Amino acid sequence: MTVRPVRTVRTRLAVAVVAAAVAAGALVTPATAAEPRQRTHHSGSGHERTQRALEQAVEAGSPGALAQAARAGHPAWNGEAGVADRTTGRERKPEDRFRVGSITKTFVATVILQLEAEGRLGLDDTVERWLPGLVRGNGHDGRSVTLRRLLNHTSGIYSYTEDDAFVRKLFGEKFFEHRYDTWAPRDLVRTAMGHEPYFAPGTDWRYSNTNYVLAGLVIEKVTGRPYGQELERRVLRPLGLRATSLPGTRPGMPRPSGRAYSVLVGPEPGTAIHDVTELNASAAWAAGEMISTTGDLNRFYRALLTGKVLPKGQVRKMTTTVAMGEDAPGLRYGLGLMAQKLSCGKEVWGHGGGIHGSSSEAVTTPDGRHALALNFNSDWAGDGAAVVEAEFCRP
Repeated sequence: MTVRPVRTVRTRLAVAVVAAAVAAGALVTPATAAEPRQRTHHSGSGHERTQRALEQAVEAGSPGALAQAARAGHPAWNGEAGVADRTTGRERKPEDRFRVGSITKTFVATVILQLEAEGRLGLDDTVERWLPGLVRGNGHDGRSVTLRRLLNHTSGIYSYTEDDAFVRKLFGEKFFEHRYDTWAPRDLVRTAMGHEPYFAPGTDWRYSNTNYVLAGLVIEKVTGRPYGQELERRVLRPLGLRATSLPGTRPGMPRPSGRAYSVLVGPEPGTAIHDVTELNASAAWAAGEMISTTGDLNRFYRALLTGKVLPKGQVRKMTTTVAMGEDAPGLRYGLGLMAQKLSCGKEVWGHGGGIHGSSSEAVTTPDGRHALALNFNSDWAGDGAAVVEAEFCRP
């Protein structure tokens, strides 16, 4: 995960785009880039700066960029730049699906809060109560970690995505050997338990994907159903998010969609670009497996902040934040939701997410009247914060 000042946090499944011991060129031959056709965007839309920020992301190296802005009383604006497919030159489309990575976490936190509103669990319940014996080892103790601390990343639990062996298999030189592997969520937790916790529960903040794997397991224990089914039943279907899905172990992407590109080992000049579109996202599970669109993400976050998904009491709990540390001034984390103060003083709420070949952001104003969702089909180039600033901080 990367934390940068004055921008939404790229809460990636990968702790970073990892450095590996081998050259990227030894993994796969890069795709041949087709020259994108020139597109004309209508002036006077009020989103010219946002469009320019998308174009700058492509100029910086991302194959393609996509965004949708939604404002109350106005038709949705869709912007794009670059290509969805480097081989064919196919342009990105507003209806394209893409992997949203850790944006999944907001959906998972929402289900936990719905269960709390129903009296089926409490945020101050311990992990041990619902998952006895699972969070143990090397100083970890589920008896001192509450569900609230999972959701706001103050648990101190080690993130399995920082385990060296896991990183080599999923983000480094062994990706192409393991891209179709199925990972059991309890095994992901056991990987984390092989390391010491970052700190005592409740004493600090640090992002950990293990927290949300545990949250997904709690949903399953409380409801007796797969977490994905609960998320679909409680959130996706009621809001009509028909383009949003949880792929499970299915490696392919639903149509329409473009390709996803990664350098795997780092953004150094000359590094080969790999097509990583197909992968088994069980390695992310409840921490980041979801697929969606810009339109669905805007609809979800606007509904969430305006009380159409959770009772007002649970919205207040979700938006009660903790500081994210000295490396993230102006950023605060709630329960699966992040608050950001922009350079112009406006505040937006949402989440960022990244997974192989895909980097996304989705934010909305607190009143839900102005929302933006964006995606780059790359994991090494593109500045989502610049797009957010361009959209919300107009001259």
